[in-house]
Amino acid sequence: MIQSIAITGVKYDIDDNTKKYISRKIGRLDRFLPRHARKSVSAEVKLREVNRDHGNKYEAEIILHVPDKQLTAKDSTLNMLAAVDIVEAKIVAQLNKYKELHIGHTGKTRSVLSKFKRSYAREQ
Repeated sequence: MIQSIAITGVKYDIDDNTKKYISRKIGRLDRFLPRHARKSVSAEVKLREVNRDHGNKYEAEIILHVPDKQLTAKDSTLNMLAAVDIVEAKIVAQLNKYKELHIGHTGKTRSVLSKFKRSYAREQ
């Protein structure tokens, strides 16, 4: 569970249900992090009430500070909780890419190298 989550509202009053929902959704993002990054991760959540021409009224932005990188996602919808859900899905996709880049033993390279090692061992 991500311990340091800063929730701020810009022109928006945050009630207890929204705070609880956000901390539950964002706190569970640590399962997508590599183990070396779980202790030092911190999150900022900014909630805004905006008036756009196309009707979107609420905007949510999440900034995750992970080692060597800062992941950001932003979206606006008619409902604040829906905006948080959409932004969470965007951050999950970014976290999967981050994890794939920072952990060397995942992906296709492992299977290719192991096949090469086996074929090389047979030739000797």
